[in-house]
Amino acid sequence: MVGYPESLTDPSYQGQILTLTSPMVGNYGVPDRTTIDQYGLPKFFESSKIHASGLLVQDYSHMYSHWNASSSLGDWLKEEGIPGLADIDTRMLTKKIRDKGAMLGRIEIDLDAPLPDFTKMIDPNATHLVDQVSTKEIVVYGKGNRTKVLAVDMGMKFNIIRQLVKRDVELTVVPWNYPFAAELKNFDGLFLSNGPGDPNMCMETVRELEKVITCPEDEIKPIYGICMGNQLIGLAAGGTAEKLPFGNRGQNQPVLNHQTGECYITSQNHGFAINTTNLKPGWVTLFTNANDGSNEGIAHESRPYFTAQFHPEAASGPTDTEFMFDTFLDACRSPTESIQFPRRKPAPPRPNVKKVLMLGSGGTSIGQAGEFDYSGGQAIKVCNFVHVSLLISYLETCRSHLVPRALFHRP
Repeated sequence: MVGYPESLTDPSYQGQILTLTSPMVGNYGVPDRTTIDQYGLPKFFESSKIHASGLLVQDYSHMYSHWNASSSLGDWLKEEGIPGLADIDTRMLTKKIRDKGAMLGRIEIDLDAPLPDFTKMIDPNATHLVDQVSTKEIVVYGKGNRTKVLAVDMGMKFNIIRQLVKRDVELTVVPWNYPFAAELKNFDGLFLSNGPGDPNMCMETVRELEKVITCPEDEIKPIYGICMGNQLIGLAAGGTAEKLPFGNRGQNQPVLNHQTGECYITSQNHGFAINTTNLKPGWVTLFTNANDGSNEGIAHESRPYFTAQFHPEAASGPTDTEFMFDTFLDACRSPTESIQFPRRKPAPPRPNVKKVLMLGSGGTSIGQAGEFDYSGGQAIKVCNFVHVSLLISYLETCRSHLVPRALFHRP
């Protein structure tokens, strides 16, 4: 389960070729594109179309089976005119990207075509990707709800809208270059969404933010930025946006919270980060990536302004940081109080044990057989109600790459 319906429709992937390292892709098909949720949005997707430029997978499952599926992944890609390639060693490709850094790519299907001139390849980051995905008109969701939030659409995922509206928010969504500073007095808070590409392309937004964050004390309104929103607020606060050599992508990025000392597992997709060296007085680092040490968010020391480079709205990915929407809305309802994140419950006391049985295959990395560790984890889940001999059959089946339910026999 890799969440490809959500990822492919995430506007943050505009202009990118999406490569999935999961060994098999397509086995659960694609949901119905016409199903609408209670907010008037496509229920199972993050926008109204696929934004990725192409999809590369290793083993494509032509047969799909899921209660929610209405078509295959291949049919959906064909329907949207998006190229998809299978039988690609995606783990080898991932290792190359990991060693060499993010790079430009193109899909060639004519084996007899002359060698392309790679010097003429178009760099998506050199185009205004945010302008391509941002709304062109003002849209209101949850009309009549209690808390009024102005949202600047840099390529906003639908799940952000869902997360806010279900929390009793009337959300007014405006284009990326909208002059929102003059209208913020009519709202309880300001939100800036995720989006693709280079934040330096959006200086019109930054200039509006500079007006907002330097407003008089009696005009302060809480501000929350996610992903691209974090980078734009970082620029307005005096930071600089830098291209990361690799970027942070995927559903398991560890992030440290400097306020609470906690670590979160987050979903991310970004190629730029904010250098916080020259932040203006009053601004501090709030989050840091535990892998590469890059900035993952900033906050103001006295005003209710904070950001997150990662995706608290998930879809797809872990929901560990969804509480940040509540943190933002608490500030909208009590704007004079500083931002405070809730602390998770203390860990339970360690059990007094003398022997431990570990199932697994040891440490793995991209390019190795992580499915074996997965089989060990599944074995732990079933061992409470499966006879030991049945458990052994299960493990042997997993390790031989056969379908467990097809050869699941008692000895």
